[in-house]
Amino acid sequence: KSQKLKEVRVDLNEIEPIRLQKALSSSGVGSRREMEEWIEAGLVTVNGKKANLGDKVGPHDRVMVKGDAIKLKWPDRLPRVIMYHKEGGEIVTRDDPEGRVTVFDRLPQAKSGRWVAIGRLDVNTSGLLLITTSGELANRMMH
Repeated sequence: KSQKLKEVRVDLNEIEPIRLQKALSSSGVGSRREMEEWIEAGLVTVNGKKANLGDKVGPHDRVMVKGDAIKLKWPDRLPRVIMYHKEGGEIVTRDDPEGRVTVFDRLPQAKSGRWVAIGRLDVNTSGLLLITTSGELANRMMH
């Protein structure tokens, strides 16, 4: 059954438009808040026109950031969820200014989107951590 789930894909023509800043952050361009700042600063265009906060984009829109074309990643696959055994000493953050090992350093590259931890464990704590490629799923499970 899990093999079938891996093969299920979504037709890109059926994807509903989503907020531009969400599409950009899901594609790894930057954080959602950073994308909002860039949109407000006029650094983002959609189909040749200056983007505004609240604009929505679909798979067939052309998006440029700071003059560079961006290939948006769309969730054409079901979200991936992995169980990860966090060791003591690893931290649950994407970037650590102190250079410590993060759980994300040890994960395989996500094919679409990026990995999001569902919850956190303290640096000295070891245990089970759920990680997904769906920010929406992570948010629903945490709240």
